[in-house]
Amino acid sequence: MAKRILVILAHPASASYCGALSAAYVAAASAAGHEVRLLRLGELEFDPVLHEGYQRIQALEPDLLAAQAAISWAEHLCLVFPIWWGGVPALLKGFLDRLFLPGFAFKYRAGAAFPDQLLSGRTAHLLVPMDTPPWYFKWVYRMPAIHQLEKTTLAFCGIKPLKTLMLGPLISSTLAQRQGWLSKAGALAARI
Repeated sequence: MAKRILVILAHPASASYCGALSAAYVAAASAAGHEVRLLRLGELEFDPVLHEGYQRIQALEPDLLAAQAAISWAEHLCLVFPIWWGGVPALLKGFLDRLFLPGFAFKYRAGAAFPDQLLSGRTAHLLVPMDTPPWYFKWVYRMPAIHQLEKTTLAFCGIKPLKTLMLGPLISSTLAQRQGWLSKAGALAARI
């Protein structure tokens, strides 16, 4: 069954390996009959700082309003981002801080232990290249960026993470390895 898919490229540069992963995912999902949109965070104009937290409403820039509409439209998200310093790039963190707000992504209710999940019914894939060997990132570092995004961001808002592909180490990879990872990203998109 065809789905509405939003691919979010969270690397500042479209001409990056993350950009290539995004393109492979978009191509395979489109070929499988899905309706696909691509959102390149590096091309958006917005202030990534939530200056006063939730104390004061900070107006969303036009690009963030469009991104919010795209997320509302989507049934499935694919976030593509590198691991930098064990975490997500500042661009992605700022995007989430500004966009996944109370009233859009979740809603507090008096007397409820947990907020309402306003983005329920959506699923997600994560494509995550890194220079650290993925086994080391998993067993030694304990995957802080993956846990943050899967559990305390996406699942908190009702988005169900389906699969995360941790790819690496990118820095010492061969062309054949990088092409293999592009194929894996495409295969994941084709199976949605």
